[in-house]
Amino acid sequence: MRWTIKPKPTPENIERLSAELKVDSTVVQLLLQRGITTYEEARNFFRPELSHLHDPFLMKDMDKAVERIDAAIDNNENILVYGDYDVDGTTAVALLSSFLEENYPNVATYIPDRYAEGYGVSLKGIDFASDNDFSLIIALDCGVKAIEQVAYAKEKEIEFIICDHHRPGETLPEAVAILDPKRDDCEYPYKELCGCGVGFKLIQALASKSGKTIEDLAPYLDLVATAIGADIVPITGENRVLAYYGMQVINSNPRIGFKSIIDQIKKNRLTITDVVFIIAPRINAAGRMKHGQHAVNLLKETDLTIAQQFASEIEQFNADRKNLDKEITEEALQQIQENGEEDRFTSVVYNENWHKGVIGIVASRLTETYYRPTLVFTKSGDKLAASARSVKGFDVYNALEECSDCLEQFGGHKYAAGLTLAEEQYENFKAKFEKVVSETIDPKLLEPELSIDAQIELPQIDDKLMRIIKQFAPFGPGNMTPIFMAEKIQDTGYAKGVGEDEKHLKLSAFQKGSTAIGAIGFNLGGKLDKIKNKNSFDAVFSLDENEWNGQVNLQLKLRDIR
Repeated sequence: MRWTIKPKPTPENIERLSAELKVDSTVVQLLLQRGITTYEEARNFFRPELSHLHDPFLMKDMDKAVERIDAAIDNNENILVYGDYDVDGTTAVALLSSFLEENYPNVATYIPDRYAEGYGVSLKGIDFASDNDFSLIIALDCGVKAIEQVAYAKEKEIEFIICDHHRPGETLPEAVAILDPKRDDCEYPYKELCGCGVGFKLIQALASKSGKTIEDLAPYLDLVATAIGADIVPITGENRVLAYYGMQVINSNPRIGFKSIIDQIKKNRLTITDVVFIIAPRINAAGRMKHGQHAVNLLKETDLTIAQQFASEIEQFNADRKNLDKEITEEALQQIQENGEEDRFTSVVYNENWHKGVIGIVASRLTETYYRPTLVFTKSGDKLAASARSVKGFDVYNALEECSDCLEQFGGHKYAAGLTLAEEQYENFKAKFEKVVSETIDPKLLEPELSIDAQIELPQIDDKLMRIIKQFAPFGPGNMTPIFMAEKIQDTGYAKGVGEDEKHLKLSAFQKGSTAIGAIGFNLGGKLDKIKNKNSFDAVFSLDENEWNGQVNLQLKLRDIR
C-alpha cells in the first residue's frame, strides 16, 4: 500500500477553530480536512437537523412534477412507479409508491428484469403500462438518457416524470418533468443525491402541498439511508442529514421489511457500514438472483409474518449469490493467469456462462486482487454485457467514452459502469480499453492508496477522543472514518495470528513510556514476523471499540504496518 498523509491545515487555522470549539488540535485537524472551518459549520456537522434540508422546489421541474401528479390523482389516472433493480432503485420505488398509496389507490410498481430487459427504462415496461392503462410513469434512479423510450411512451399516450441522479447526455428526454440535480440548468444547491434521495425530494414537495412537515416524512428515511450507503454517494451536506436520521429510524423503528432482515442477522445497533455490507447485499440479491420486485415487496410489507417469509427467501438468494460470486471470481482469476495478463494495465475477462447478476461483484473482487480498471463480460441475449469497476483517482466512464466506437451502449459513474457490445467487437474493445488506460492512467494509481488524516501518539488515544470520533458518523465518501498513523510502536510480546489459517493479526501496542492498547489487523497475519521480538514498526489504523464479556475497550483497527 502507498501511504499518503493529507496536508496539515495551517497552525493559525487549527488554533483559531480549536479556541472556538474548545476541542483539541487533532479533532480540529479532522474537521478542517472535511471543509468545516467555522463554529456554525461544526455545529451543523455534529448536530444535523431535518430543517437543514433544502426546499425541494429549488430543483428544476419540481413544480411541474407535483402539478402532473396532482392532475393524475384528480383525474383518477393509473400511476406506474418504475425503478432500477438495484438497492437505490428498489428503495426509491418502495418509498414513492408507499407514499402515494397512503391517499391514492391507483398506483402500481414495476422493476425491469435484469436479464430480459436490462438496466433502465425498457420498452417492455412501457408496453406493460400501455396494456394495463397507465397514463403516467414515474421513473426513479434511471431515465435521464431514455430519449427513445420516452418518445415511444408518448406515442402510446403515456407521460413520464423522471427522478434521476446520473449524468444526463447532451439531449434530454421529452418528459413532463426531469428531476436531476446533475442537469446543467438545475440550480439545486446539493448535487450528490442518490436516486432514492431525488425520490425523497419529490415526496417532500408533494407533502408540503398537503400541509405535512418534514418530521412526518422521517419514517421513510430508513430507505433513503440504505440507498445512500449502497450507492456510495458522498455523505456530505444534505446526504449527511438524510443518512443521520435514516440510521436513527433503522435503529429505533425500522419498517417491517428491514426489521425482518435485522432479526435474522441478530445485531443490536447497526452503523451505515452494516447497512452497506449486511442489508444492501440482501436487497440487491433479489434482483441479481431472481427479480428486483421481491425486494420492493419486502420493503413495502406491513405484516411481520409475511415479511419474515420474504426475508428468508431473500436470505437464500444472498447465499446463492455468495456461492456464485466465489466460483466465478476463481474462474476469472484463472483466466487472467492462463492468458498471461497479470502485468497489464487492465483486467478484461469473459465467459458466456457467467451469471449476469454477479459480474459487478466479481469485477470488484478482481480489482481487490490486481488493483486496476476491470471489466467482467458475460453473454446477454445476442450481445455481451459487462460491469466495469475502477481504482481510486481513475475515471472509467471517460475511458469507456474513448472506446465508444466499439460499444452498443454504456452508462454509469466515475468508478462503476455498465455496457453492452456486439460479440465480434470484444477483442477490439479489449485491446482499445487497454491502450486508452495505459496511455492515460498515472502509474501510481495502480498501487492502493492508504490516505492518512493525521499522525498521532498512542497516549492521545482515550475515551474522550473516541466519543468525539463516533459523532463524525455516519461515515462514507467525503467523510471517511478518520485514519491515523503512529510511529515507533512495539508489541508487548504476545502478538499472534488468529482466525482461519491465522490470517488476522492480534497484538498489544505501545510506544516508549505509554500504556499498551489492543490492536487487531484483519488480513495482516502475514506480517507477524515483522513485529516479533519487540521490533519497532509504524502503523496506520482507525479507532475501534472491542466488546467482550460485557466490557468495552478501545482498540486500534490496523490497516497496514511497516
